[in-house]
Amino acid sequence: MARKPGIEQAFERGLFASRWLMAPMYVGLVLSLGILLIVFTRELFHYLPQVFQMGSDDAILVILTLIDLTLAANLLLIVLFSGYENFVSKIDLGDTEDRPDWMGTVDFSGLKMKLIASIVAISAIHLLKRFMEIRSLAQEDTYGERELYWLVVIHLTFVASGVLMAVMDWLTAQTKSH
Repeated sequence: MARKPGIEQAFERGLFASRWLMAPMYVGLVLSLGILLIVFTRELFHYLPQVFQMGSDDAILVILTLIDLTLAANLLLIVLFSGYENFVSKIDLGDTEDRPDWMGTVDFSGLKMKLIASIVAISAIHLLKRFMEIRSLAQEDTYGERELYWLVVIHLTFVASGVLMAVMDWLTAQTKSH
């Protein structure tokens, strides 16, 4: 095999090293995870004193809010770990039991599917919260028909996008196997 010229080899090394420009973005995502933790904690401590006065609908709305924040944090972790491992560098922690099984095994296609599944779940929870608020809020605070219509349309768009992405991945896998 012939050696590449020095300029081409240097260029390719520089190009390969440029992946480290993504590292500060992953640090930003870690900080974003901290933001979600602060918001989650603030919500939890806001509602704790009210827990004995809450009706079941209010309790469900609070729980859905906390689940929504947790799903967003899970999504952030998936993007953080998978993106870093797929595009920057492998995370080598040695032999640790704490390493999630999926780490190092989620490729870009799997990352897309986990991303859209999380977005659909977050959208569904948000939509459910809005539907539950219809009867629990004062008339001026509730979403109108138009807003609810668009929330449903947006959610169905996420669902359809997820299905189309799954079909495209399946077709790609079928093409590669032949």
